[in-house]
Amino acid sequence: MTKKKSKPSSNTIALNKKARHDYFIEEKFEAGIALKGWEVKSLRAGRINLTDTYVMVKDRQAWLLGTHITPLNTASTHHVIEPTRSRKLLLNYRELKKLDDAIKQKGHTCVCTALYWKGHLVKCEIALAKGKAAYDKRIDLKARDWDRQKQRIMRHN
Repeated sequence: MTKKKSKPSSNTIALNKKARHDYFIEEKFEAGIALKGWEVKSLRAGRINLTDTYVMVKDRQAWLLGTHITPLNTASTHHVIEPTRSRKLLLNYRELKKLDDAIKQKGHTCVCTALYWKGHLVKCEIALAKGKAAYDKRIDLKARDWDRQKQRIMRHN
């Protein structure tokens, strides 16, 4: 008897590609996230949107705001399901203090860049970020286009 080989699954649940386009990423942190049972099931199905997600520090606690987790059709009917509720991030005191001080600076914010599995736990990668101006975004686009053109030229030669 031969065993079926299951293809290796990625640990990444969702990425926030827009954050890298809109911000300069300065420092990253790994945070746990407090979820309900139906949310974990939806994450396993990949039903999450991180596009407008950001982190707010309030009363020595970090909160993930703007994350939309779409409930599954099979979610229990006796639960009150709120797809965009605020979710608590689990960080230690030093990390919270660093985030709070950085967010208070002008032009800085904290955004969620990725959600991934670490064992059986869901982890959230958050980043301290500084906003990009429109000309910075254009420079990045030009550099990306030039890199693509270089790759095409190298392939043809």
